[in-house]
Amino acid sequence: SSGINAEWPLRPGFVKLTNSYCLVPVAECEAFYSVFEGELSDFIKVIHTTIGGCRVIGTLCVGNKNGLLVPNSTTDKELQHLRNSLPDSVKIARVEERLSALGNVISCNDYVALVHPDLDRETEEVLADTLQVEVFRQTLAEQVLVGSYSCLTNQGGMVHPKTPIEDQDELSSLLQLPLVAGTVNRGSGAVGAGMVVNDWISFCGRDTTATEISLIESIFKLSDKGHNNINQMRSVLVESMTS
Repeated sequence: SSGINAEWPLRPGFVKLTNSYCLVPVAECEAFYSVFEGELSDFIKVIHTTIGGCRVIGTLCVGNKNGLLVPNSTTDKELQHLRNSLPDSVKIARVEERLSALGNVISCNDYVALVHPDLDRETEEVLADTLQVEVFRQTLAEQVLVGSYSCLTNQGGMVHPKTPIEDQDELSSLLQLPLVAGTVNRGSGAVGAGMVVNDWISFCGRDTTATEISLIESIFKLSDKGHNNINQMRSVLVESMTS
């Protein structure tokens, strides 16, 4: 169970995928989350939730296998539901942060995080403690929304297509991670908003081209998870990742 899944409408920001859990919105159409249930539920828990009553979960929170950071708008009831549903090893923290769309301003894997240059210092400390990551303040191709314009796993990372090669090399060295500049959903540079990926599977919008899929498989090392060639891989493309 690995590879790229590419048939749905993955609406940007509706899903948070990590190596130990996946958050999907409550009351989204059944076809939308049945894709995630079908691909993931044998391996990690798929949790239905809202954040502050909103369904754009991926935009509002940030997480990895160690922890989950949610904004102040998260209700006590939602927080309790998440605590009850997440694996016991996953810590959860609610933060007071002016830049409340945490998924847009933070990009991380299980070890490192890139954050918006103006992220509050206290948020940075809670992030480092809860997710157990080393934190770097960064821009990508002069974009401050590093969560929208980069996507990281423990295998590799994809960044905004206009990121200069020198910056890619510097960042790769800093993060100790292979990086590539790329696009998703037929040319979108918002790679963090246009796909979700963990160490063994990626979900991206159905407009994603064969060339884009090939690069995603390569940088995130998805095609060598027991599959000999691309024809054996399920492409998980989801319609609302593009709407």
